[in-house]
This record gives sequence, structure tokens and C-alpha cells, in this order.
Amino acid sequence: MEQIRPRSPEELAARLGEASAAGQRIRLEGNGSKARAGGAISEADVRISTACLDQVLIFEPKDLTMSVGAGLPFARFTELLDQHGMMVPLDPPFAAQATVGGVVAANTSGPRRRLYGTARDLVIGMKFATLEGKIVQSGGMVVKNVAGLDMAKLLIGSLGTLAAIATVNFKLIPKPQGSRTFVFEYNTASEAVAMRDRILQSALQPSAVDLCNPAAATVLGLAKWTLAIGVSGNAAVLDRYQRELGGEAIEGGFWRAVEEFGPGFLNANPEGCIVRCAVTLDQVGAAMEKLPGAVVARSANGVCYSHCQSTDQAAAAMTMGRPVMEYGPSSRTAALKMWPNKDSGFPIMQKVKRMFDPKHLLNRGRLYGDI
Repeated sequence: MEQIRPRSPEELAARLGEASAAGQRIRLEGNGSKARAGGAISEADVRISTACLDQVLIFEPKDLTMSVGAGLPFARFTELLDQHGMMVPLDPPFAAQATVGGVVAANTSGPRRRLYGTARDLVIGMKFATLEGKIVQSGGMVVKNVAGLDMAKLLIGSLGTLAAIATVNFKLIPKPQGSRTFVFEYNTASEAVAMRDRILQSALQPSAVDLCNPAAATVLGLAKWTLAIGVSGNAAVLDRYQRELGGEAIEGGFWRAVEEFGPGFLNANPEGCIVRCAVTLDQVGAAMEKLPGAVVARSANGVCYSHCQSTDQAAAAMTMGRPVMEYGPSSRTAALKMWPNKDSGFPIMQKVKRMFDPKHLLNRGRLYGDI
């Protein structure tokens, strides 16, 4: 398979146009860190990586905006922002290997989505290259500028099935003065959910509210049903959290371990799966009691991640809420049903795919083989 690593958005667009004109099937990726995400990619004729598009293009600290190449490693992006007291708090898994474009294309996020949202809330613009060999500018570098931003939002979560993200513009968040993590352990899920409800109904605004079942808590060095609360702010705010929450404040890399829980599981289990189930907030406790394997939930968002040892175990998880097998086994094929319940928007997704990629050349098999 031909390997192509363009060094500019223009070269990326030209290479996509050439491959499309020749009818070549294209595998599009950054660093390939999420090879098990979505459906299995079908055989391709050419492989195009955006990894060389790794420059910082524009940094406007006073405007709280930054534009970077899609190939910039997300870990390096985070380190650069940290040096300037800024952050883009997406907390994606695979952060050490993933590129900025890959994080956006997969729409991955982590514990702090409760307060800061996902890529759709932090991306204010992008440039992307189409199969026609053109570069499209969507959105801009001003936080309140929404002109054409919906085009960029189409690519967020598209897993490279529509076009190639070349650059991404972010709105930046100033880093808080400090942060703290509180952990509460319970014998039952209902006790943990009751504490979660008390926090959500209060004036407190924690950045993360994650719930782990005992199997997941054990991996994190804890036990029982564990409710983890991440908070941030100045010293007075942190002291108030301490007074009102009580509980044990822990130090160290707890949240990094939570962010990388899925990658660690996949590395240890080549035939394992991760099923993501979306449920209502009042269903979180019951869903976590029924979901198999180690389960980590964004319990203030209703998103539960069930880490299953096999596809048989995953089948049980796929009966809960609105499920999708976010990561499949290494040996998965197109026959494995990873996206069982499509909503009324699915025909529109298919229409958008035909508009961008009428010959179905880009990342065949991605988005569970249905797009």
C-alpha cells in the first residue's frame, strides 16, 4: 500500500484529489492510535497520514484562541497550552499517541466533559481537504464567529469518512489556580448515585463526576462502588468543596488513569470490546448494576463505558440504553454488528456521506460499516 504523509494542507488536498480521480480506496488517519475504534477499515490502495501537519499556526493568548495542524500530537498540544496557563480540557484517551485531528475526528472526550463539553463546544473552526482536491475553511479564529462552523461540526466524530481535517482552531480555557479530587466509596450503586444527586442539586459545579463499579475501581487501586469528584478553582473555592463534600481528597495521577482506562484495557485484551451506553441520569445506577465487566461512567452525563472481555459479553451490554460498540476486538470483521440502534437522523448521515464521498473511497468500514 502506498504511504503518503503530506506536509501542508495544500499537498493533503492535492493527494486526496489525485487518489479520488484514480478511484483509489483511501485509508485516512493521524497516528493510527484508535485502530480498533468504529468498524474495521476495509482494504485500501493508499494510506494518507496527517501526522506531518504538526505546526502551531496561530496563537492569540489575549483572544483565548489557537490554531494548530491536525497532526500535532495531543500530548504536545496540552504541554504547550500548560506553559501559557491555558487548556483545552477534552481529556481524550490515547492522549500520548493521538493527534489533535484524530481526537476531533473521533470526538473523544474524558471526565471533564461534564463542565467543559466535547469537541463541538471547544472547536471554533477548521480547514479540511476534500476528495475534489479543494481546501474548505469553516468557522474562524473568533469565539463568537459561527459562519460556516456547521461544516466543521460535520467532521467532528466522522472518523475520517467525509474529508481530511488539516487544521483546527480552538477556544482556550484559562487554567484554574488549583484542583482537587475527592473519592467516596459505597457498598451499593444506589448509595453512590444518591451522593451524586446531592452534589448535582447543590450550588457546587465540579468539573468531573465519574462513577466506577467495583471491577473498575479495583483497577484504579480502590474498591467498592466509587464516586470520584474532580473540582477546580482558587483556594477559597477548593476549601468550600472540602467543607461541603467532606470525603477523602487524593493526590497523584488519578484522572490520567481514568482517561487511559480504556486504552489500558484494550492493550491487555486483544479480543476485548468497549461498549458505550447512553442512559438518562436516573438510569445510571441501574444500568451500571447490569452492565458486564469493568464499568466507568460519566455519571453526570449519563454515558457508561462497559469494558467487555468478549463479543458475547458485549452483546449483553448492547441491550442497555442507546449502545454502540465504540472499540471492537482486533479480529473484528464487517459482520460484527457494532451499531445496532440507529435513530431517525441516519438517512441524513448517509446523504451527507454521498455528498462528500459519492464513491465511498474514504475509510471504508469506519463508522461501523454503515456510512
